[in-house]
Amino acid sequence: MLTIKDKTFVPFIPANAIQERIQELASQINQEYADKQPLIVVVLNGAFLFAADLAKHLTIPCEITFIRVASYSATASSGQLKQILGLNESIAGRDLIVVEDIVDTGLTIHEVCAQLQAMGPTSIAIATLLFKPSALKEKLDLHYVGFEIENRFVLGYGLDYDGLGRNTTEIFVLFEEIGVGSEK
Repeated sequence: MLTIKDKTFVPFIPANAIQERIQELASQINQEYADKQPLIVVVLNGAFLFAADLAKHLTIPCEITFIRVASYSATASSGQLKQILGLNESIAGRDLIVVEDIVDTGLTIHEVCAQLQAMGPTSIAIATLLFKPSALKEKLDLHYVGFEIENRFVLGYGLDYDGLGRNTTEIFVLFEEIGVGSEK
């Protein structure tokens, strides 16, 4: 168990399962981009651990850059973005792999990809560690998905609760949500 501020979390996805799945995703990317040199676009802050571990297993030539998104409201799933911050290189004519920690409503990553698409890349693929299909509000083509999970509040391995809890090797779930939302 892990307590962050007023919430208690329990183990959900163990570190070894995360690492095994990341190796599988990297292998898939290595095969599909064998004759290309993609630009890995990491969405901060949450995706930094996933992206670092993914990059360790990529054997293809690639570049890595980091972006942040500025939103109109404090709610992470609002999808109301002002702009992408930190993208300093030209992406015109490039193959992009956008790396995200979690896709729930899909609104934010949809808008990120729309803004990137306007800059003229050859292709955009999305890689996400976690995907909540039951929370999805915007149709997306997710090319690389680590784990499909139920619509629960998760923490760790880059994901936070009020800025804390990112620094774990495993993913935790909110204790109160155990057994809730078991639509699968």
